[in-house]
Amino acid sequence: MWRELAPIGRHGGSGGYRRFAWTGADTECRAWFERQAVARGLAYEVDRNGNQWAWLGDPARGDAVVAGSHLDSVPDGGAFDGPLGVVSAFAALDELRGRGARFDRPFGIVNFGDEEGARFGLACVGSRLAAGQLTVAAAHALTDADGVTLPQAMAAAGHDPDAIGADRERLDRIGAFVELHVEQGRALDLSGDPVGVASAIWPHGRWRFDFRGEANHAGTTRLVDRRDPMLSYAETVLAARREARLAGAVATFGKIAVEPNGVNAVPSLVRGWLDSRAEDQATLDTVVDGIEKAAREYADAHGVDLDVVRESFTPVVEFDDALRDELARVLGRDTGLKVPVLGTGAGHDAGILSAALPTAMLFVRNPTGVSHSPAESATEDDCVAGVRALADVLEGLART
Repeated sequence: MWRELAPIGRHGGSGGYRRFAWTGADTECRAWFERQAVARGLAYEVDRNGNQWAWLGDPARGDAVVAGSHLDSVPDGGAFDGPLGVVSAFAALDELRGRGARFDRPFGIVNFGDEEGARFGLACVGSRLAAGQLTVAAAHALTDADGVTLPQAMAAAGHDPDAIGADRERLDRIGAFVELHVEQGRALDLSGDPVGVASAIWPHGRWRFDFRGEANHAGTTRLVDRRDPMLSYAETVLAARREARLAGAVATFGKIAVEPNGVNAVPSLVRGWLDSRAEDQATLDTVVDGIEKAAREYADAHGVDLDVVRESFTPVVEFDDALRDELARVLGRDTGLKVPVLGTGAGHDAGILSAALPTAMLFVRNPTGVSHSPAESATEDDCVAGVRALADVLEGLART
């Protein structure tokens, strides 16, 4: 499975992946998912929001155990973020069938669409739509960098954009959802454990900072006469690092757009996107407020206007206590060892769905600690340990 999936959407220059929602690479990944489902005799379907499902047994019972993740990527992302969870779900089913395991509850595997938000700027679109956390109007207003709207992209890929929306009926099929994911950090590498259990997802959001100055000639305009928004932006980037460090949080300006974007021109507009995350809401508020306060002071000092827009936000997500404890119990059953329980600053479909149904997550060790990069990795032994852990967990849940 991994060898077949690995080449899809891989960029020859960077070595990273460009599997963006409703593009050719995404279509190939979706075809791969369908082939895996059909090859295992599973009932395959695509829901109204473009999420893919594969079912064993009748999900209409309403107590299905579901595993999976996503197949799309960030720009030049790594191979494991998302796909490891989908591949491991299929592999766990194979493992359970090999054991002769009996399912008392229906079992499902899912690939959620547009989890990374790389194309339209909003993460977890497929799961947000299904859970009713993204309105149809808001989804239809999403636009990529080329001006293509989400409905246009979906229609071009053969999906009906007018059908999207909350899908309570489908979510009511699920009794428990478990998402396996490569760890996006080094906690497991430092503890020496191949697999861990998630406790919570930190609150996080995306803010857009628009610094508006005055375009002018880079060679003839005196420094004192300039209204250069790039200066305010640069100082704000440094302020973000300072505020995050002081609060024990993280804050990143990772995307920027400049107008007119000429080497010999003072910019008229610098637009930067801030991603910030913290262990609790109060800390996150303190960090973002501090960054905005500093940005406004820098803008005033350089005669620049500033608009700040919060484009997305996800509050803290505490995973279902009973389900989390059950995962830890199952994984420690044979060894008697305490399974690591980790918080994470990364958002996931499991976090979105947690408001609607019991969800949990397993993490597989990432020795580099790097994610959203081609350097993201996991050893084959740890991936196999993750599959066996997921199989154990699914077997325990499917027989209770």
